[in-house]
Amino acid sequence: MDEFYRPAEDSMLLLRHVIRLVEGSVLDMGTGSGILAVEAALKPGVTNVLAVDINPSAIEETRRRAAEQGASNKIGFKVGDLFEGITGRFDWIVFNPPYLPEEGVEDSSWEGGPRGTEITERFLKDAASHLKKDGSILLVYSSLTGLDPSEYAEYDWEVLEEMPLFFEKLYCARLRPVSPT
Repeated sequence: MDEFYRPAEDSMLLLRHVIRLVEGSVLDMGTGSGILAVEAALKPGVTNVLAVDINPSAIEETRRRAAEQGASNKIGFKVGDLFEGITGRFDWIVFNPPYLPEEGVEDSSWEGGPRGTEITERFLKDAASHLKKDGSILLVYSSLTGLDPSEYAEYDWEVLEEMPLFFEKLYCARLRPVSPT
């Protein structure tokens, strides 16, 4: 894993909503190039950002980008697998996961498991416990994965934007944990 995920259509889709919505404390899960973490940190209403990635090269690129943009003072950096070693709660969790089924994927940074949903499923299992009261998740997913929001009743899903591409649709959704009744 020498390389890191470089911004593409999915990153830009998510970035629009990061700029529009996030404030307070932010966890950028799977930070990749760090574009989302840095843009969040540059917002006056964001107090701090934690950029996490399993790939050390991604964290180094995020550090470089943060220093270049003058955002290092608001960003923490962590190499880890999803919520491994993450403590505390956040106002926002931003996640652009690898979401394509592994068959036929040439770049492993896009590969989300055999069906494409396995990494997202692992993330959703633990994400709510890392949100503050009234916290939200911004998540990108693809029509190619077959991810069915109705299978995750513990979250209220709001699709903020759809982006049709040649062979798939990308979705940016806001997820809020459903309070127990």
